[in-house]
Amino acid sequence: MLEGLPPNNAAHVMRVTLDEARARAVADLMVESFEPAETASTAFETETPWPGGGKAWAVEVYFGFEPDEEDLRELVAAAAGKEAAARVEFGLTEKQDWVANALAGLKPVRAGRFLVHGAHDRDKVGASDIGIEIEAGLAFGTGHHGTTRGCLLHFDRLLKRRRPARVLDVGCGAGVLAIAAARMLRRKVWLGDIDPVAVQVANENAALNEVGALSKAIVSRGVENRVLREGAPYDLVFANILAKPLRLLAPSLARVLSHDGEAIVSGLLLADVPGVLAAWRAQGLYLREQIELEGWASLRLGR
Repeated sequence: MLEGLPPNNAAHVMRVTLDEARARAVADLMVESFEPAETASTAFETETPWPGGGKAWAVEVYFGFEPDEEDLRELVAAAAGKEAAARVEFGLTEKQDWVANALAGLKPVRAGRFLVHGAHDRDKVGASDIGIEIEAGLAFGTGHHGTTRGCLLHFDRLLKRRRPARVLDVGCGAGVLAIAAARMLRRKVWLGDIDPVAVQVANENAALNEVGALSKAIVSRGVENRVLREGAPYDLVFANILAKPLRLLAPSLARVLSHDGEAIVSGLLLADVPGVLAAWRAQGLYLREQIELEGWASLRLGR
């Protein structure tokens, strides 16, 4: 599991070793607590046995600024307890270190017919799988996080009853969702992200997955870019971002949906769901299905 953009000059790192459940909880809370362009969080299995069974998991959080160590210990305590907070270590590192470590710990992730994998696991893609090759560590949204996987599961289920003609991916990150749509539908997909690094990576990943001609990301905050607005109306809108922007963007995203269009939104902790649903209900869209994975919620909304 790896989430976050590589921070500029990411010289600061926080490390702690825990069991899998607490490691994931700490990594997820770090993602939620800091701006993605400033912080990257990874949790991966090690070869060291963990007391009580299983393997120990390492959490590494990288910062593009010098973090407040006391504040970070309090966050770790909130997610994993005071004993975990006492074991946190801080240090200096190079960006290449965390990229290599994260890649080494990633395994293929299945979401229905989709299998998200790295180059080292191409041989794991079966004849009936829709393989999506992503080199994690380059942009937010690798498929190894509960939010992206939840969106893919929603999409896989949706495809069993309809095939959207026009699809938009807002906050595309590494481009996983747009690539999934382009590969399944063999149609043009519109996508954008506020971060130019994410846009570049999404386009590189689209080319890697042989859908570069169908999936060209552009820089855009929501649908502010005219190109994304002109692609409307959309039968499906993906928005795997965070709770606050999901609330703020609800009016503009609802406007670009077709009359029977649906939205698949995520990046939500369970406590965020009521507020996000209220914002979308005000636009005439209601909850049709909710998927919960690793403490995160992914919602499918419709009129």
